[in-house]
Amino acid sequence: MLYDIKRNNELSTIELLERNKNKAKIAVDDRIYEVDIIEVENGVYSILLDGVSYNVELIQTANKKYSVNTLYNSYDVEIIDTETKYVNSRKSTDEDDAAFISTPMPGKVVKILVNEGDVVKGGDTIIIVSAMKMESEYKVNTDKIIKKILVKEGDTIEGHQHLVLLEDIENN
Repeated sequence: MLYDIKRNNELSTIELLERNKNKAKIAVDDRIYEVDIIEVENGVYSILLDGVSYNVELIQTANKKYSVNTLYNSYDVEIIDTETKYVNSRKSTDEDDAAFISTPMPGKVVKILVNEGDVVKGGDTIIIVSAMKMESEYKVNTDKIIKKILVKEGDTIEGHQHLVLLEDIENN
């Protein structure tokens, strides 16, 4: 499993490489750690790393957001998994009414449902992208004109790549 973890304003990539009962091998950015983790009481963990014991308390403050407390420090942490990336990208499209449809993660273009010059209604599906064995439909929020299609069906795409350029109807 691969996650991005935002601690204060610093982003790290965390990957669980192996797990056998309470022993785990994890990668944090480019470093690999072997740890022994035990939940000693609800939300409190004892972590043994290189012969040193650390006690960590996790308090969930919101969905996928935690206050992490150690003996000397406290951190605000957010788990940014695939679902969170997707939801955040959809929120920014909703809020900004962006001129582009783009995807938050790498994938493959499965189907393009429009042509350049088409007028589409708010809620219409424009493009379908497959990422991590799931298909996502990308829709417009308001009535738009399809100005330019920047990909083809079957294309492999990068995260945050622009797929379709949109134009407001009143600009025409």
